[in-house]
Amino acid sequence: MTVKKKIIVGLIVVITVSFSFQTPFFEIAKQIEIYNNLFKTLNMNYIDEINPGDLTNKSINNTLKNLDPYTRFYNEQQMENARIRREGEYGGIGISNYYSKEGIIVSAIKEGYPADKAGLKAGDIIFSVNDQNIKNLENDQLSQFLKGSPNTSLKLKVNRAGKNLDFKLTLDKIIDNPVPFAEMINEDTGYLILTQFTNYKSTEGVIKAFKKLKEKGMKKLVFDLRSNPGGSLNDAVSITNLFIPKGKKVVDTRGKTKKNTRTYKTNKEPLDLEIPIVVLVNGRSASASEIVSGALQDYDRAVVMGERSFGKGLVQRYFELNYGTQMKATISKYYTPSGRCIQELDYANRDPKTGKVPKFSDGIVNKFKTENGRTVLDGGGVLPDVLLDLSKKTPVTERLLKSKAIFNFVTDYVRKKPSIDLDNFTFSSKDFNDFKLYIKTKDTTFTSKQEKLFIKAYESEKNTKISSEYKNLIVKLKDLKIAEISKNKDHLIPLLQDEVIERYFYEKGVYQKKLKEDLAIAKAIELLNNTNQYKKILKK
Repeated sequence: MTVKKKIIVGLIVVITVSFSFQTPFFEIAKQIEIYNNLFKTLNMNYIDEINPGDLTNKSINNTLKNLDPYTRFYNEQQMENARIRREGEYGGIGISNYYSKEGIIVSAIKEGYPADKAGLKAGDIIFSVNDQNIKNLENDQLSQFLKGSPNTSLKLKVNRAGKNLDFKLTLDKIIDNPVPFAEMINEDTGYLILTQFTNYKSTEGVIKAFKKLKEKGMKKLVFDLRSNPGGSLNDAVSITNLFIPKGKKVVDTRGKTKKNTRTYKTNKEPLDLEIPIVVLVNGRSASASEIVSGALQDYDRAVVMGERSFGKGLVQRYFELNYGTQMKATISKYYTPSGRCIQELDYANRDPKTGKVPKFSDGIVNKFKTENGRTVLDGGGVLPDVLLDLSKKTPVTERLLKSKAIFNFVTDYVRKKPSIDLDNFTFSSKDFNDFKLYIKTKDTTFTSKQEKLFIKAYESEKNTKISSEYKNLIVKLKDLKIAEISKNKDHLIPLLQDEVIERYFYEKGVYQKKLKEDLAIAKAIELLNNTNQYKKILKK
């Protein structure tokens, strides 16, 4: 080959490699340019005025919703809410709430904070703040009204069961305690609940509570991670470190880039390597909760008890964008010390037609070994060493739990009863029958899939001639719905009881009652009292 030909071939190779390397970036630039042109043309020519910010937010969110539910865009207003969730500290009035077209609905009251002192109640609807009507506002707008600098005054107008009330409050510094309750169950067994993982506050809270229980004579521990949605990965590592030796791997994260792939090891001396521990989990224990329970299980350091956990094996990171916005993106999957990834939903293989996301647990499930040689499985969350004998939640019950039906029923229930006796109160079978009647005759928030489809079909082809048959079929569908949720009475009665107790005695009252009556805690105590059985579970 001549020198000239070699030069030409070389140039072709360089151009080809360069074009190949640039193609993804060219495609991104091309699509952004198309969107910019569309946006400008639309803004100039569309017959009605459009809101550029709102349109852009919807475009971005529609783009991200096809990935996974954890990859999200945050505009300037949403960033403050995201920070609060991460850090658990803000200026507010001390309530949990949700938003509706009616205004801000109080869902829970935090003891000792301004809302509690002023006399607000769960179920109250705040419809005016500082003489500004807040009905029919968007959620992002509503989220700003009850937050601000401590000592700021607020005037609220509230609807309570149809009656309008006025309240004056002063914002205070609100700190969500990730360890809201820790107490001795009996003379040698302690109970500690962790509700979230928030930037080392959780670690500090667990250490403080653990030491206090040790001072009271604790020799065995029930560590409750039920319904803990997770949070800070660093907190998960440091809390695991309290119970396993320094230098041990807690979790691997594996991402597309080297930067997002790393191994997290314990780097401090542990708090206690000997105390027997039962870790409680359920179907709402996720993310960091699964890192802790999975690692303690892999090292045979604790017995995991309860229900299979949620199955969130994905790690997110926040990225700063321009104009004060942020994106939270899934950057890696995490793996427990034995090598398990407990991710349940396979978002990468979502059905393009139906949008249905397949489950890893429905496919091939791989086996791994704990330090003592016990078999553990990947896919579909952390499977407990001891499964509680509870009914499997029906799809209809899952829909119920996502609705506001329980909240609304309890609001009505509490308004009819000025007080209850905590020690003697139980949510009875009669109360549960009243709940089912409420679902059938009063509730409008909870519809089964069948009801929803049937109502939609009827509304689209409304025919007065079949209205009576329609009503009869709706009654039958409601009966079927109630029959389905009745299968999960063992799940629902405790949830309803907790919701009622919290209205009268706050979160603390719920935990005090659980120490005496909760099935999982009772089973954990029984196991911890049976040393031979406890050790047998953790051996090969």
